[in-house]
Amino acid sequence: MTTYAGAEEWVPHDGGMRKVRATLGNCRGCDLWEDAEQAVPGEGPVRARMMVVGETPGDHEDKEGHVFVGPAGRLLDRALAEAGIDRSEIYLTNAVKHFRFERDGKRRIHKTPSAGHVTACHPWLARELEIVKPALVVIMGAVAARSLIGPSFRVTQHRGEKVELPDGTAAIATVHPSAVVRSQDFTRDLGLFVDDLRAAVALLG
Repeated sequence: MTTYAGAEEWVPHDGGMRKVRATLGNCRGCDLWEDAEQAVPGEGPVRARMMVVGETPGDHEDKEGHVFVGPAGRLLDRALAEAGIDRSEIYLTNAVKHFRFERDGKRRIHKTPSAGHVTACHPWLARELEIVKPALVVIMGAVAARSLIGPSFRVTQHRGEKVELPDGTAAIATVHPSAVVRSQDFTRDLGLFVDDLRAAVALLG
C-alpha cells in the first residue's frame, strides 16, 4: 500500500462547514488532486440527522463540483424518494474527495481509490462527522465502509443491519448506487437498495 502524507495538515479544526468547503481544494494529502478537476465537498444541512457517505466522486461530480449528480446520483435520488427520504434533509458526502480514474482515449474511467487514498482522505470525513453530528450514518459501498469502520467489514454480509462506528454513532451499510446501475438484475437490486434505505429511516424513528 502506498503511504501518503494524509489530509490532516489541511483540515481546519475550528470553524464550521463553510471553512471545510473553502479549504478542501487546497488539500495535497495524496496524489489524486494532480489529475482531478477539483475536490468535491459534501452537501446538505449541517445539522442533518442522517449522513449518507458514498465512495468517491465520479466523472460528472468531478466536472460539476457537486456530489451524486451522475447516473449513480440519479439512481440514488429515485431510491431516496421510494424510501421516503427527502434529499434536501440529508447530508451527502464521499469518503474520498477527488475523482480517481484512468483514461481510455478521451473517456475517463472510474478507478476505485486505493487503501492509501482512503486513509489519507479520512480526516476530511472525520471533520464532517464532527460538525454534522448525525444520528445515523448510511454507509454506501466498500470504500466508505473501509473509511468509517475498517477493512475487515463486509457490506454484503451486513447490509441493512444496524452497526456502530468507532465513536458510537449508529450506522447502516448498503451497496453503492453505482452497483445497482450496473446490475444485471436491476429491479431486484433496486428493491434491495430501497429496503436498506427504509431500514435506515426506521432506525431514525
